[in-house]
Amino acid sequence: MSLKKKYDGYTSFSYLEPDADYKVFELADEVERVPPYRVPLSEDQEARCTALVERCLFVSMHEHLGVFPERIEETPAYVRHGRMATAFEGLAASHWDAVFDNLMDGICTIHSRSGWQWDDVLHDLGMRLCDLAHQDFLIHCLRIGDIQRAHDEGRVAWIASMEGAAMIEHDLDRIDLLHGFGLRSLGITYSESNALGNGLKEDRDGGLTKFGRRAVERMNKVGLLIDCSHCGDQTTLDTVEWSEKPIVLSHIGARELWNSNRLAPDDVMEAVAAKGGVIGIECAPHTTLTKNNRRHNLEAFMEHFEYVRALVGIDHVGFGPDTVYGDHVGLHRTYSASLSIKDSRGGHHPDQHFEEVEYVEGLENPTEGSINIARWLVKSGYSDDDIEKVMGGNALRVMAGAWA
Repeated sequence: MSLKKKYDGYTSFSYLEPDADYKVFELADEVERVPPYRVPLSEDQEARCTALVERCLFVSMHEHLGVFPERIEETPAYVRHGRMATAFEGLAASHWDAVFDNLMDGICTIHSRSGWQWDDVLHDLGMRLCDLAHQDFLIHCLRIGDIQRAHDEGRVAWIASMEGAAMIEHDLDRIDLLHGFGLRSLGITYSESNALGNGLKEDRDGGLTKFGRRAVERMNKVGLLIDCSHCGDQTTLDTVEWSEKPIVLSHIGARELWNSNRLAPDDVMEAVAAKGGVIGIECAPHTTLTKNNRRHNLEAFMEHFEYVRALVGIDHVGFGPDTVYGDHVGLHRTYSASLSIKDSRGGHHPDQHFEEVEYVEGLENPTEGSINIARWLVKSGYSDDDIEKVMGGNALRVMAGAWA
C-alpha cells in the first residue's frame, strides 16, 4: 500500500441530510475504539516492515467493513434501517490494498415472505454501491488490475463478497446477476444447509447437491471465487472436486489445534491446497484458539497460521481476519441464534475451556489486523518473499484464476 492514502474525509451518506433522509445512529470509533496495540519492532525491523508495506500488495481475504453502532444493542434496528456506513477512515489508516467486504446475505433479518433474502441482498449491495459512487477513495474492484491501481494511487480496492448462497434459492441465473452487480466471491453455504449443500452446523453432511454442482459450474463460468469457509467437510471436499478452478477457505483455522466445527480438519485443507487454493486464517473472537493459547490473542491466531503453513506450504496460506468496526463480541451475543455460533462450534468439549475476551488484542478491527500481522511476520523472521505471498500474493493468484 501507499503509506500516504488519498482519503479526503468522506463519510457514508454525507450527500444526504441526516435525520431527514435517513436515521442517524451513533457509530463506533473506527480508529482506536479500544486501547491501541502494536507488535514491538527494532529500528531495523521497522524499516523493513515499512519497505514491505510500500512495495507489496496486501489483501485481506475476509472482513466486514460496515461500521456498527456504539451501543451494540441498537444493531438490529440499524440493520433493519438498511443503511450501513462504510469504514472509510479506518481503511485509510490500514495497510490493506484490497479487502473482501462480506455484505449482509439475509441471515440477520427476520421476514416471512417469499424471496426476502434476495431482496435484502440486492438492497444491501445497491445501498453500498450508491455510497461508494459518491467518493473516490475506495475503488470497486472488478478486475485484478484494480488492486495494483489502488496501491499505486494510495487508495483501497473494495471487493464485494457474500458468505452464503441461500439467496439464489434454485435460480442459477441469480449467480450471473450477482456477478453483474459487482460481486466477486460467494460462499456455498453459511453454516446452515441450503439448496447447494450442507453447512458446518449440521450433524450429517451429505455434500454438494446436484443443484450445488450446477451452481459451482456456473460460478466457474461467470468468474466468482468460491468460498467454503462455512461448509460441512464433505461439502467442501465435493466443491474442490467439482470446481474446475481453485477455491478458498477465506476465513478459517486448524481443527487440529482447537476442536470446533468452525475450523477445518487437515484433509480438507490439504485438498483445497492440492487444487491450488488458499486457506485464510481468521481471528473473529473465540474462533482460532489453541490448547497453548486459551485466551484469544495474536499469538493464538498466528499459531494457526504456522500450523497451516507447515501443513500445506507457504504458497497456500493467507489471512482473512473476519473482523469488524465495532463491538464484535457484543455483535456475536446479539446475533448468536442467527449466526448459529453454538452449533458452529460443535458443542462443548471438556478439555477446551477458554478465557472469554471482550476483543482480540492487536486484531480488534481490519485496521489493527493489517498492521500487526505484518509486524508479527517481520519480528518472527519470515523472509520478504514469504511475507509478500501470505499478505497478498497467494490471494491474488487464486483470484486471478477464479476471475479469468
